Amino acid sequence: MAVLPEQVIYMDNNATTRIAPEVVDAMMPYLTQFYGNPSSMYTFGGQVGQALNKARQEIADLLGAEPGEIVFTSCGTESDSTAILSALQTNPGKNHLVTTKVEHPAVKNLCDNLESFTGRKHHVTRLPVAADGTLDLQRFKESLTDDTAIVSVMWANNETGVLFPVEEMAEIARERGILFHTDAVQAVGKIPIKLKETAIDFLSLSGHKLHAPKGVGVLYVRKGTPYIPFMNGGHQEHGRRGGTENVASIVGLGRACALAAEKMAEENTRVRALRDKLEQGLLGTIPKSLLNGHSSQRLPNTANISFEYVEGEAILLHMNQHNICASSGSACTSGSLEPSHVLRAMGVPFTAAHGSIRFSLSIYNTEQEVDFVLATLPGIIAKLRALSPFWEGN
Repeated sequence: MAVLPEQVIYMDNNATTRIAPEVVDAMMPYLTQFYGNPSSMYTFGGQVGQALNKARQEIADLLGAEPGEIVFTSCGTESDSTAILSALQTNPGKNHLVTTKVEHPAVKNLCDNLESFTGRKHHVTRLPVAADGTLDLQRFKESLTDDTAIVSVMWANNETGVLFPVEEMAEIARERGILFHTDAVQAVGKIPIKLKETAIDFLSLSGHKLHAPKGVGVLYVRKGTPYIPFMNGGHQEHGRRGGTENVASIVGLGRACALAAEKMAEENTRVRALRDKLEQGLLGTIPKSLLNGHSSQRLPNTANISFEYVEGEAILLHMNQHNICASSGSACTSGSLEPSHVLRAMGVPFTAAHGSIRFSLSIYNTEQEVDFVLATLPGIIAKLRALSPFWEGN
């Protein structure tokens, strides 16, 4: 039997979010009545093009950018690939990339593939992180060379929520004449971003992380930045990304960005307070539990907690019996039995890395839901530890 949304306690918003009701309302006319092609010359299509322009403005307003710097894509992964591959093509004499050891697979796996590609020898520097998941700026400076084509560093880590100093890093890269890209999929809508005041050249975002639909994303391309399209075809997006635009989803993303601007104060007050209550309650009542990531330099909605001597998958299965949704890491890697590459890079002990759970909240979560998790999870952990031959209580 299907589980209805009202029966679910959903705390996996870094994996995906519910579509906001206001976003659904904004999308519906473009799924039913206004179905014209936005590139058409006649009014019926032209009015759809006007809706795209409105969405472009709403997204630019949230990012502190210009509408002409917004390129619509299918997702954050496409945006990441477009930025990195464009930088390599516009800098044919440079073969070095700088990134981190804790990037999302969208960047991590692309860099791995580029390094192993025999047609053009690329080499990648992967910056380490400290035990609390933070980066060393001095080490970053030392990693840059005359051969560096692009730096790609996420704004906020998807597993721990740790924030990286990308604005400072972009300034350092600019001083060396190096392009800078940030995967801001987790950060957009949760923290203030003013791209006009930064040296960031490329920024990626994904609609389904901020209460818009899946299958729509954005690549911000700073005006004047050298750029070669990843998707060639028609003249859409001013020649920067071929393919007829996903109009309804783009309209929805625009509305979601406008809502995010309105709700950002709530994200950083009420949602943060719920996150802190959940985090402190679990750490205070469950022995041998630890927080993964910096205590304050973090997104307001994310808590990654390890419970030693239990398997994360077993915890999730037992939570699922109570209709509690969380994650053992990135949704793009949680099908693997290997410990998170993020937690390994942070040096989290093996006995804890396998038992990590990521809770990621949204404006739709309530205090009652947090109370239910706090009342339920300690018993689950105790039950699983009782079955473990490695638990010191046995």
